[in-house]
Amino acid sequence: MRRYLRLAGLCLACGFCSLLYAFSQLALAPEDGAGGGGGKPQARAASWLAAAGPGAARGAGSAAPAAPPGGPHRYDLKVQPVERMHLAVVACGERLEETITMLKSAIIFSIKPLQFHIFAEDQLHDSFKGILDRWSFLQTFNYSLYPISFPSENAMEWKKLFKPCASQRLFLPLILKEVDSLLYVDTDILFLRPVDDIWSLLEKFNSTQIAAMAPEHEEPRIGWYNRFARHPYYGKTGVNSGVMLMNMTRIRRKYFKNDMTTVRMRWGDILMPLLKKYKLNITWGDQDLLNIIFFHNPESLFVFPCQWNYRPDHCIYGSNCQEAEEEGIFILHGNRGVYHDDKQPAFRAIYEALRNCSFEDDYIHSLLKPLELELQKTVHTYCGKIYKIFIKRLTKSIQDRYDRPPKER
Repeated sequence: MRRYLRLAGLCLACGFCSLLYAFSQLALAPEDGAGGGGGKPQARAASWLAAAGPGAARGAGSAAPAAPPGGPHRYDLKVQPVERMHLAVVACGERLEETITMLKSAIIFSIKPLQFHIFAEDQLHDSFKGILDRWSFLQTFNYSLYPISFPSENAMEWKKLFKPCASQRLFLPLILKEVDSLLYVDTDILFLRPVDDIWSLLEKFNSTQIAAMAPEHEEPRIGWYNRFARHPYYGKTGVNSGVMLMNMTRIRRKYFKNDMTTVRMRWGDILMPLLKKYKLNITWGDQDLLNIIFFHNPESLFVFPCQWNYRPDHCIYGSNCQEAEEEGIFILHGNRGVYHDDKQPAFRAIYEALRNCSFEDDYIHSLLKPLELELQKTVHTYCGKIYKIFIKRLTKSIQDRYDRPPKER
């Protein structure tokens, strides 16, 4: 009898140990989507995206297995699980080439891995995927493709505000709920230095600042907001939202002062009432709404210098961005379509050089000399007369790239 009791106790002990082992394996198993690839993390969407009908979110998913209809579309390119810089862009209409050139400029010079969040019309998704998948050998970025989506009850009103889809940026904090910080840029942006450098400005935010932008103008005599705006705007000349660095966790948590009610409102609650109040008074769409918000909440904005968002207005009537004159242009913003016409050939020369550039080291290294020759042909324009500021920082960025070990390029 005693022998049988010992045998039964031994069996119970073995079973208990097996259960402990099984639970330990479950605890150690990685969650879906953790790390560099192969998982299927779900994209948290704003409430209007929760339904599985038209306009439903197609946020983050995996490139390996096919995503379910209306489900996530995330493409992980086997980047090691280290800190990533999140970069968002919104592309509609004929903006594919511009967007791809912008993404290429970000990849060439950046050091840390990048996570691209690309919001695009459905017909552009296959083209983006085809091009970015061909770059997967770089192993320096992942990307997620999203549909254009707005609150269903006002979708068309938001989509047609200013330029097609431009106001999508206002809803990024509500769509990308799991992203802490984000750099939003327009499609017509070119990085002439690593994304890491503007990303590092997040560390300079004080405890009240939630976003960073550059002034709309440096020279008030040619400023638009201070001469023509029929609504409140930030500072002396307003701010330009083509390059916008955001701490989205803070944006989601903040209650904003406003001129519609004495009660402070959260980001998701303030946008539509603001549009309704100022709809007939705004010209530049979502940028005007951002100016109104930060007029009432100036303590929440970090203003970075014009060299981080250098536009034709900074040289078209004569040079008026002193920081760019001293240190060169950091981020080029070719608004007004200057990459595609002959009005500002200096801007077009930079765009075409980066558009035609490949990722091969020799090609990048040999980019400067022919580019400088092209820029010298533009000296008949005000911007062309100061063409050296267009390549001053670019030259250093290329040199810095080659000073890094090959595996870090």
